[in-house]
Amino acid sequence: MMIARILSLFIGYLFGLFTTGYFYAKHMHVDIRSMGSGNIGTTNTFRTLGKKAGVIVFLGDGFKGVFAVLLVWLLFHNQYVGGIKILEAYAGLGAVLGHNFPIHLKLKGGKGIATTAGMMLAFCPWAVPVCLVLFTLSIFVKKYVSVGSLLVCLGFFVQTVLFGNSGVLGAPQWALTEIYIVVGLVCLLGVIRHQSNIKRLLSGTENKVFVQEEQRKS
Repeated sequence: MMIARILSLFIGYLFGLFTTGYFYAKHMHVDIRSMGSGNIGTTNTFRTLGKKAGVIVFLGDGFKGVFAVLLVWLLFHNQYVGGIKILEAYAGLGAVLGHNFPIHLKLKGGKGIATTAGMMLAFCPWAVPVCLVLFTLSIFVKKYVSVGSLLVCLGFFVQTVLFGNSGVLGAPQWALTEIYIVVGLVCLLGVIRHQSNIKRLLSGTENKVFVQEEQRKS
């Protein structure tokens, strides 16, 4: 099954290379990397190009996580019945790596939260409602996208463990440890990519999403 793991990771990485924010901005004849924070993800697109662009980028980045997991399931679910959830996890990890470190952008990509959300939707859909509530509350109460993103990472990992141990995830006992490690890596990547945001949160200088949108319009 080692070859299947590598193939799943590679398939995910290829999906991750479709950096929606970069390509959408290019279609609009701008380089998103030279605007706002310079990040190619949803938040910077939303702040610099508007709500419509932000929604498009979020959906594009999210669905590549979904499609990566689904394709791996289609390819391997008959061959590796017991281990398919492991392969799905690797596909999701690959998609996040492709988004965060795209070779065509010199490994300078996004933070991978939308792609992580897409992976979660396909890999562990039962975790979505709680993570959605956590993210929504953080946006409308605290107005920090970064806080919501960090809570999504934490919520995804914790729920994966809970659903895995309870049998809801549908993975055999022998596969759970590896699944937790891979999903943990996905979530850890999200935290690592938010290091600068965490520092700003601690210093009280983090940007609030709606404030930035109002400044863009003015």
